[in-house]
Amino acid sequence: MRKYAAVNNELFALNRKRFTELMKSNSIAIFHSADQLTRNGDCFFPFRQNSDLFYLSGLDQEEVVLVLYPGCPKGKEFEAIVFTKQTNDYIKVWEGYKYTKEDAAQTSGIPTVMWLDNMPALLNELILLADRVYLNANENDRASGQVPVRDERLALEMKAKYPAHKFARTAPLMKKLRMIKSQFEIDLLQKACDITDLAFRRVLNTIKPGMVEYEIEAEIIYEFIRNGASGHAYSPIIAGGPNACTLHYNDNNEILKDGDLVLMDFGAEYGNYAGDLSRTIPVNGRFTDRQKAVYNAVLRVKKAAEKMLVPGNNLTDYSKEVGKIMESELLGLGLLTKQDIAAQKADWPAYKKYFMHGTSHHLGLDVHDLCERYSPFKAGMVFTCEPGIYIPEEGIGIRIEDDILITETGTFNLMRNIPIEVEEIENLMNK
Repeated sequence: MRKYAAVNNELFALNRKRFTELMKSNSIAIFHSADQLTRNGDCFFPFRQNSDLFYLSGLDQEEVVLVLYPGCPKGKEFEAIVFTKQTNDYIKVWEGYKYTKEDAAQTSGIPTVMWLDNMPALLNELILLADRVYLNANENDRASGQVPVRDERLALEMKAKYPAHKFARTAPLMKKLRMIKSQFEIDLLQKACDITDLAFRRVLNTIKPGMVEYEIEAEIIYEFIRNGASGHAYSPIIAGGPNACTLHYNDNNEILKDGDLVLMDFGAEYGNYAGDLSRTIPVNGRFTDRQKAVYNAVLRVKKAAEKMLVPGNNLTDYSKEVGKIMESELLGLGLLTKQDIAAQKADWPAYKKYFMHGTSHHLGLDVHDLCERYSPFKAGMVFTCEPGIYIPEEGIGIRIEDDILITETGTFNLMRNIPIEVEEIENLMNK
């Protein structure tokens, strides 16, 4: 089971209340746990819960179904139901602990817990009482899965079995809700960031020329696990020298050379919430003058961008303004000329040659969290802020990233304690 401390079930009760208030009357919503995915032979990948089901229940186990039916005519006890697999002595011997009814009720804050064997008949009865069925699906606009997951398989079954019912999508409601973090969620994100901080400081104390990138990865995961994180929130990038110019590099198998930089992009997952950090440091503990100049240019862009993460702004306008600041820095570094800028194309500005990715994305249960991409910024949203400059011809790639909470009065940096200034990094590496 989980490594993290038990999460206050008030979080999940609050999330269910917010979700059901957005549902149309006399409707039922169904959420399935994630599949156990075969790795090879009879082995599975480590289980990671469906983020929407976790958001609404806190249940972090396979073969769980959540049913929400506000105002259910059958009775108040049927307004929220958890179905979970009944454990037995055989499962206990081979797989260990699984939820009892009492544990599932305590974790989720839902008093009505039943075994999965009871679901077909009861769910059929409840659907026949309802006018509309909300079906869950992964509508992250970056998703590209080719295998239908359990929620998608259920949707096909429901539409075939109940053709006269109305069907609706949960995703638009979940996007609206998950963008705005409650204090419970902010606390979990802060814990993920604090563990990420410990791992980065461990790297500063251990890195040296001649190490292999995967040795740094090992130092990071050691610190994650010993502090209660589930592990990496995403595949870590440990990119020495020119490898840093490959944005999603994660082979992590080359030797770190004296005089090179190493770009690290990693984050702990704690309570299923993701930290997302990028730092670029000198392998030998000292930046060259050119490395320092490029690093400080990226840092200035980051600091300016962070100030624009305010209520009322939006990703489109924000990205354009960050691009203008980056353009100025690239001119100062001699990477762009005024002629380059005069000749640039509207859909591919000149600065994109050296800074080709976005500056920010939503962060939460998913590292690229569910969101309405074109919604204005609001208090309670958490964004990464991660500009970078990549110069393949010089073997330099630098990205600097923190996780930023938007508030009514300004920004709050969840990674405010993680070393970021050149002098601070050099001092810690050479103490």
